[in-house]
Amino acid sequence: MRRRDWLISAAAAPVAAQAMQAGPKNIVISSANGQNACAKAMEVLKAGGDTLEAVVQGVTLVEDDPNDTSVGYGGLPNEEGIVELDASVMHGPTRRAGAVASVRNIKNVARLAKLVMEQTDHVMIVGEGATRFARAWGIPEINLLTERARMAWMAWKQSLRDPEGHNNWTDGLDAPDTKAAAALRTIWPEASDEMIAWAFDMARHPTTGTINCLALNSKGEMSGTTTTSGLAWKIPGRVGDSPIIGAGLYVDQEVGAAGSTGRGEENIRMAGAHTIVENMRHGMDPQAACLDALKRIARNYNNDQKKLNQFDINFYALRKDGAYAGASLWSGRVRRGYMASFEFSVNDGGASRLEKCAWLLERKA
Repeated sequence: MRRRDWLISAAAAPVAAQAMQAGPKNIVISSANGQNACAKAMEVLKAGGDTLEAVVQGVTLVEDDPNDTSVGYGGLPNEEGIVELDASVMHGPTRRAGAVASVRNIKNVARLAKLVMEQTDHVMIVGEGATRFARAWGIPEINLLTERARMAWMAWKQSLRDPEGHNNWTDGLDAPDTKAAAALRTIWPEASDEMIAWAFDMARHPTTGTINCLALNSKGEMSGTTTTSGLAWKIPGRVGDSPIIGAGLYVDQEVGAAGSTGRGEENIRMAGAHTIVENMRHGMDPQAACLDALKRIARNYNNDQKKLNQFDINFYALRKDGAYAGASLWSGRVRRGYMASFEFSVNDGGASRLEKCAWLLERKA
């Protein structure tokens, strides 16, 4: 073993994937923002519900949460201030899949992706076509942009400045060249200093969260879903990995399931979820399978850590026997001077809990 690989293995050891289980059991894992989702999905599994219905009901809680700025209602918008959502589902027992992308005005796109899977022989519907499909099924349309997300978007717009320091909407000749924070207060005079600071933090370091949720029941049946509002301030119509079968999500009933959150473009380039499932098919445990996928991403940048440090990406894997893992490209993320470790959510029948992700590269504070 090369010294570098030994160091990676040693760093990951404290957060090793779960050992081989005696047999399948009810278990749900998700990204860190999915503790409530895992709990809800487990309720459905315990009641005898289908694995796909379980994960969809779970992530619906996150899609409905206006405080999660990376998923559903409350998600950060594109560069025009419009929220666009993506989602995919895969159902292990029937080996079917469905996805939607660049959807506007529809909150619960994981449910919409499930409808695509169940009611058509298509796999993906996008844009206005997806909205019309939702409308045909009686799904109500709403404005997905919350005031909180709009504040972050306005902070981003105000932060776009030319070399002389003017923002992109005024040069200060006719309209006053006010400071960005003061400009926000003209719109939100009651906003706290903490909220204004949050808006500018989002403008500079927007979340790239998403939620991936994977489930296994005691019969060995598996399903998964990934749902997101995508990259903040993106070009309208940009689609990341979340709705791409084999990238943001992949389920093989005979092997296991995998999904991802973080920078979707890097995942699309190496079909991360499919790669991880194939790794498990060939004998890798879930943690090793995820770390191998992360090594492929690093290889695409010739292991240049300066370039790799510009983004984050996490993988999640659940094997058919109940073994699972979460793994991240970096050991943690620095926000406001604090280093936070990457974690993922697990529910194996009790309360949902967070476990630390294994990691490929160590990030210094």
